Amino acid sequence: MLPENTVALVTGGARRVGRAIVLELARSGCDVVVHHNRSADEAKSLVREVQGLGRRATAISGDLADRNSWQGIVRQAVDWCGRLDILVNNAAAFLTDGSDTIDAFDPERWETVLRTNLLAPAGLCHHARGHLAAHGNGRIVNLCDASTDRPWPNHLAYSISKAALVAMTKALARALAPQIRVNGVAPGIVQFPDDYDAETRARLIRRVPLGRSGTPEDVAVLVRFLAEEGNYLTGQIIAVDGGRSLA
Repeated sequence: MLPENTVALVTGGARRVGRAIVLELARSGCDVVVHHNRSADEAKSLVREVQGLGRRATAISGDLADRNSWQGIVRQAVDWCGRLDILVNNAAAFLTDGSDTIDAFDPERWETVLRTNLLAPAGLCHHARGHLAAHGNGRIVNLCDASTDRPWPNHLAYSISKAALVAMTKALARALAPQIRVNGVAPGIVQFPDDYDAETRARLIRRVPLGRSGTPEDVAVLVRFLAEEGNYLTGQIIAVDGGRSLA
């Protein structure tokens, strides 16, 4: 269990993998700030669910593609409980309309992806670092991607942003040690985009040595481990991909 009064901020925490992370941290004794952008109803419902587990929770909104939101998100989280111990940079932008290729290169759309997936985590780390270090055991967990060693040509901006997030994770681990540990979790197939058909899903699963897709809970358990245990781990990127990165 996490120490009493531990507070975590989870970006993109209202849905999908973020939701599983929020619940896993709450079950481990953590009070949670659920950040969202447009998922207000889901965030409110999740807050009630966390409260039903006996933990405190609140929801805050903010567009991570807007650099002016980063400081305010951290400030709201700290104002709510007076401290911040864990920052989980989970939120990400992923273009599914075929526009994330070199042929369809659109600088404005790339900038949105890069601001959300790379610059926002950097900005949140910058504004949160003093609070995370205050008790000498701050933790940052960045949600990377198992595809960074094999980038997707049809999702260039996304792949590049996640590869850069890996580099940032390792750099911040050195810059913020020893008061703050910084690690990354690199999911493989844990939750398909809604527009992937059955044939596409089956084809991708055939490439996974364990023969199945993962779940958001598989990712959440590792995030919780890095927050609760892993006291001699920093600067590590741990794949949760069923062995796909080996195949």
